[in-house]
Amino acid sequence: MVIDSGGAVREQILRSLWLRVNRLDALPNGRFVVQGHSAEGGRNAQIYGTDGRPRRSFAMGSAVEYLMADRRHHVWSAYFDEGVYSDPISAAGLVRWDSGGNHQWGYTPPEGVQHIDTVYALNVGDGVAWASYYPTFPLLEVRANGETRLRRTPVIAPRGMAVHGQQITMLGGGREPDRLHHCRLTEDVALVVEEARLTLPNGTPLKRYARPVGRGRHLYLRGASPRQWYVLTVHDAAGATTRPRPTARTQPRSTPSHHLLQS
Repeated sequence: MVIDSGGAVREQILRSLWLRVNRLDALPNGRFVVQGHSAEGGRNAQIYGTDGRPRRSFAMGSAVEYLMADRRHHVWSAYFDEGVYSDPISAAGLVRWDSGGNHQWGYTPPEGVQHIDTVYALNVGDGVAWASYYPTFPLLEVRANGETRLRRTPVIAPRGMAVHGQQITMLGGGREPDRLHHCRLTEDVALVVEEARLTLPNGTPLKRYARPVGRGRHLYLRGASPRQWYVLTVHDAAGATTRPRPTARTQPRSTPSHHLLQS
């Protein structure tokens, strides 16, 4: 495994790795969580220590769509329909683990709300996860203490999200992969206050990209080049309370003055 940390590149060997890896993420204190296909039955996830040696293997469920860890030692896994309808772990649609691989929480929708079929977009911050899921695409907020909140949103099938305070920017939706929806969060709804088009710093529309990675106020995107990542960031609204402007900026990390957002 190759790790780039602040421009310093190093290799990390993961020993005794018997998974065909699909997903991995970094845990606090230099550890890693890895998920993939296994010949060992249901144990399809492994926790690795800083020395690259496995600490624990466990069953994470099948059909994992997202695997993301936060800085408070939580691991979040989200699933698609094949697992939701066939695997008792995946059936919740969204699950939280501790950084040792112990199951802590699984989503149960409130009465009258449809369960998760497939999670389309996931954002993970410190102790909180946000998800949009099929079939009704509500905005689900989950806190590490188990508290949940559902909000209505007009954005159908977003591809990624960045969240900061009472603001959320949702990318994609429907057949418009380059559409940005900047929303203000209320108690029960995400209100679209402005929309924009996603572009590269030179103004070129960015309609084709790898799956976005949402971490708190940042949404990381990779276009045609596997070596070039961009980051879209939701900033504080400047002097606005009821109608914050879309202050998301996206730029290569080496050229922070360029904007990727074009209204």
